[in-house]
Amino acid sequence: MAATAPWITYRPELKVLDCTIRDGGLINNHLFTDEVVRAVYDTCVAAGVDYMEVGYKNSPKIFPKGEYGAWRHTEEKDLERLFSDHDADKRGLKLCAMADAGKSDFKEQIVPRDQSKLDMIRVAFYAHQVSEAVEMINFCDSLGYETMANLMAVSIVDDIEIDTVLSAIAKTPAQVMVIVDSFGHLYREQVEILYKKYAGALEGTGKDIGIHAHNNQQLAFANTIEAIILGSNRVDATMGGLGRGAGNCPMELLLGFLRNPKFKLRPVLELLQKHIEPLRPTVKWGPLIPYNITGQLNLHPRSAMQFLDGPDCDNNVQFYDQILRDT
Repeated sequence: MAATAPWITYRPELKVLDCTIRDGGLINNHLFTDEVVRAVYDTCVAAGVDYMEVGYKNSPKIFPKGEYGAWRHTEEKDLERLFSDHDADKRGLKLCAMADAGKSDFKEQIVPRDQSKLDMIRVAFYAHQVSEAVEMINFCDSLGYETMANLMAVSIVDDIEIDTVLSAIAKTPAQVMVIVDSFGHLYREQVEILYKKYAGALEGTGKDIGIHAHNNQQLAFANTIEAIILGSNRVDATMGGLGRGAGNCPMELLLGFLRNPKFKLRPVLELLQKHIEPLRPTVKWGPLIPYNITGQLNLHPRSAMQFLDGPDCDNNVQFYDQILRDT
């Protein structure tokens, strides 16, 4: 038997980020109603969640406004329209947006912090984009924002490239470096290896390590728990696991695990019942078999997403045979 029972206590410095609208928007072109977006915000406040990632700061030149909803661009007018009463100090919730390297006109789209409802910018990038990511982090920091760095698809990045990225990010003012399992491929042992690599490279910088897990192999919650046990103080989750493809770590499971009395589960359950589950007839997400397959093979889920939108979406054997031929 263990000498102590840490699973019945909590770490007060651990912070939870909700990315339901940002990540979930990848399966419906961010065409959420204002009612759903505001309901997620109000739920985050009531549940004690620390951050809500409301969308992307991505370029309308790449993502035309006629095809994508407001939260692909997260313009200040939309933030003011929906969150005019937002006050991070009073509500205990901070708002953030994600800016993708190579997809964001960040110098035009991101205004100074004192002119925005946003409190933080997350910079997402692939390994070969690290120089641009460093520039973006420094720019957002100079405008007064908190910043986080998300190295995408870490399961397909060589160790030497991860080391180079960590070395570059260590020198930036980013408060957090996130382990991002974009393909839902990682197992517990790999999360541990990555956590120790990140922690070693960032030792002495004061940066936290975060975890953003996808649920292709139904391991998003388990891998998030593993990262927490190892020391991660920033964790991502979504309401009902709503997110691109297989989705993410479910908020309702995470808050129950954390034991911190500041987190309240009932508001999340109410949101799921009233707003998230009713999306299922038109928005498809969760660890479906095609996503299981791409996760096991360490592949981007785009092929599974395309297959599930096609006429043979129930023929999982066909998808399996197709994916093996193509890889």
